Amino acid sequence: MSETSRLDDSFHVFDTTLRDGAQREGINLTVADKLAIARHLDDFGVGFIEGGWPGANPRDTEFFARAREEIDFRHAQLVAFGSTRRAGTTAAEDPQVKALLESGAEVITLVAKSHDRHVELALRTTLEENLEMVRDTVSHLRAQGRRVFVDCEHFFDGHRANPEYAKAVVRAAAEAGADVVILCDTNGGMLPAQIHAVVSTVLADTGARLGIHAQDDTGCAVANTLAAVDAGATHVQCTANGYGERVGNANLFPVVAALELKYGKKVLPEGRLREMTRISHAIAEVVNLTPSTHQPYVGVSAFAHKAGLHASAIKVDPDLYQHIDPERVGNTMRMLVSDMAGRASIELKGKELGIDLGGDRELVGRVVERVKERELKGYTYEAADASFELLLRAEAEGRRLKYFDVESWRAIAEDRPDGTHANEATVKLWAKGERIVATAEGNGPVNALDRALRVALERIYPQLGALELVDYKVRILEGRHGTSSTTRVLISTSDGKGEWATLGVADNVIAASWQALEDAYTYGLLRAGVEPVR
Repeated sequence: MSETSRLDDSFHVFDTTLRDGAQREGINLTVADKLAIARHLDDFGVGFIEGGWPGANPRDTEFFARAREEIDFRHAQLVAFGSTRRAGTTAAEDPQVKALLESGAEVITLVAKSHDRHVELALRTTLEENLEMVRDTVSHLRAQGRRVFVDCEHFFDGHRANPEYAKAVVRAAAEAGADVVILCDTNGGMLPAQIHAVVSTVLADTGARLGIHAQDDTGCAVANTLAAVDAGATHVQCTANGYGERVGNANLFPVVAALELKYGKKVLPEGRLREMTRISHAIAEVVNLTPSTHQPYVGVSAFAHKAGLHASAIKVDPDLYQHIDPERVGNTMRMLVSDMAGRASIELKGKELGIDLGGDRELVGRVVERVKERELKGYTYEAADASFELLLRAEAEGRRLKYFDVESWRAIAEDRPDGTHANEATVKLWAKGERIVATAEGNGPVNALDRALRVALERIYPQLGALELVDYKVRILEGRHGTSSTTRVLISTSDGKGEWATLGVADNVIAASWQALEDAYTYGLLRAGVEPVR
């Protein structure tokens, strides 16, 4: 990788998703997962990617070996993580230090104890020996041509207990040749004002280049990271989507967005900030966690507007209710249609869906009333754009968009004495002048209905073969007559190119599911460019 593709060294964005982020409960990364995430992070443009602890486990050792061969890093440098040497030996003899060198990483991060009680109770050594462990390991790695960063574990707690010793660890690391000494809020208990005060003091007293590593136990990891930057830190350690042990780490994406858009710091290569939303969601897919819808900057709700008052203002100027243009981080503004919707909400939503309402106040008024009327019955269009678009088109054209007419349907769920179950559905409908009766079995009554509808329609509309039901949610709304409750079903469907959501509401789950299925197939045919029946 050419050096010209890297930013200058004045400020570091250091990602530790592959190590610290992987400690989150529910995340278990394979080597292939780690390679995929490393590619995404390099594509995003971070300066450093901490790959793990080579020698500590076979997976991380294999990752470094494969990363050298399989990834051509364009923006990032790969970092190996390890600890200072053990007490009572030398860095040159320590097997763990040898494994760091054998990883081939040009940059090595060492974790060092900076809290006096941890030195005495966890390492079971003296305070002076701990300082020598830092000096010896850093100087040894530097002599081998490696760049070294030192993570001062439990630094803020240690500084509160024994500030002079905590600062002595920073000095030992810096004087031995560490490029950056990172102050770690390992327990995540600090607040922004405390972070700022300590970083300012340590910077003034040691003169070392400082970084920050913040856990999110008080919900302040991003704020604490930025407070450290305000105090003079020039190296930030974060994880993608805030993944990490307990409640997580400082979230890479809002930290980077704040640095670029609020502080005016150039911390990513040109054009990379626009990839932020895509990268966030791609990494979430790799770790198999649903992307947070309400995550700042990159969540699908980050620029979603629901209240009619907001919509009226946004129609005049989107900046009135948005702190940045969402396109700067690769996101989009969304209008949510609900019973709070006013005319402006409907007009903006129509524009978003590519439907020009042409300033037709009467039409817009009808849609507003229709939405409010249906939401009173339990419909919720803010999560079902496809069903809303079908409603909007029906009001605009004066009739419902149709590709088929349903004569009847039924679903049977049968429990047998031997403990087996049977689910069967029959659909009778008309399509292109032809009456069709189709029956199918499924692993549940809704699945049987879905299959029967496919059997009935795929010969007439082969485009439906590409459709796949990818998510199914049921919510029981408040009942008014004992056990008789209203049921809302939300279905997500994909054609391999995109997804859409449809909904149904009825007094039983099967009828609600049928409504959502009927909308899903209708919208799928509309997306496929099939001309509806006139």
